[in-house]
Amino acid sequence: MKTFKILGLLMTYPKPEWLAHLGDCSAVLQREALLPAKCQKSVLALIEKLATSDVFELQEEYVETFDRGRSHSLHLFEHIHGESRDRGQAMVDLAAAYEARGLYIGRAELPDYLPLFLEFLALCPQDEAVELLGEPIDVIATVGARLRKRGSLYAGLFTALVALSRVKPSADRVGKALAGEQEDDSLEALDKAWEEEDAFAGPPQQSDCQACMASAGGADNGIS
Repeated sequence: MKTFKILGLLMTYPKPEWLAHLGDCSAVLQREALLPAKCQKSVLALIEKLATSDVFELQEEYVETFDRGRSHSLHLFEHIHGESRDRGQAMVDLAAAYEARGLYIGRAELPDYLPLFLEFLALCPQDEAVELLGEPIDVIATVGARLRKRGSLYAGLFTALVALSRVKPSADRVGKALAGEQEDDSLEALDKAWEEEDAFAGPPQQSDCQACMASAGGADNGIS
């Protein structure tokens, strides 16, 4: 199931090495046909932009979108744990789940990086992958909503992930996070908007992989 891996690849820093294979990415997405038509259209629009724009402009836009500020961070646990000690243990547990699937990451890689998580899902059976995707779906939906407010084509990737998940985002929780930004866009205010709720809102644990994701957002792990 390569759709997850392709969605993750499209979230990474634009490099000529993989931009040269965008046509193959489009073909795979259309062949697997996992995405609803509207979502697939949005993803293909992003691919078209990546294929036809100047690479330096794409890189500048990417840095502006994902690397300046925390609100669009692609590191899931940063939205959940911030810099607290809980994030470290969550990283260890998630890396162990990757290794159980034969995905070994370098020391410089952080396991909560969303494109890496999506590559991991591509290694799982489809039913398990879709179920695991539901664990951080509120975070994914919130980042997507922020990107839509910016008018970014990258928002289509997050909308596609929400569409693939069996667990739908909590409208109250996402709305609470976004409302907090309108009133106060400081990091402290964003963190406060996520307090008092589980970090991940997925289904009950049913596998070792789910256990590691759930442990990152259990009731004892407040968002900091």
